[in-house]
Amino acid sequence: MKTNDVILKSVTRVAAVIILTFSIYLFMNGHHHPGGGFIGGLSMSSAIVLLYLSFGVDKVRENIRVDFKKLAAIGVLIAIGTGMAGVIFGKPFLTQSFGYYNLPIFGKTELASALIFDTGVALAVIGTAVNIILSISEDR
Repeated sequence: MKTNDVILKSVTRVAAVIILTFSIYLFMNGHHHPGGGFIGGLSMSSAIVLLYLSFGVDKVRENIRVDFKKLAAIGVLIAIGTGMAGVIFGKPFLTQSFGYYNLPIFGKTELASALIFDTGVALAVIGTAVNIILSISEDR
């Protein structure tokens, strides 16, 4: 007998968009206020796991074609590479650099190497968290 989970799927469609939007906000706001790559990645992975729980692993894998093990490895390499950039220029490991640039649409904008590091952390957290949940769900 097939269960009727119309309410769960309907709520998930709305909740996943809200969670993903909030996780992007947490990620982008991270180097000035609480947040950043870890919490942004963790909240984004919770939205992905919610999609897996509501729609099933096979249905979501048709639409999200990401190898989460490779995503985690790429994230770690980005984070380590950002840290090593300081060492290459004779500074301590994970030294941050930033500057203000005039961008065509945004005007005067601060660009920081911490955003690249946070991107690596976010990718590593998303890949690891979703991979762990999928590994647990596939265990019989």
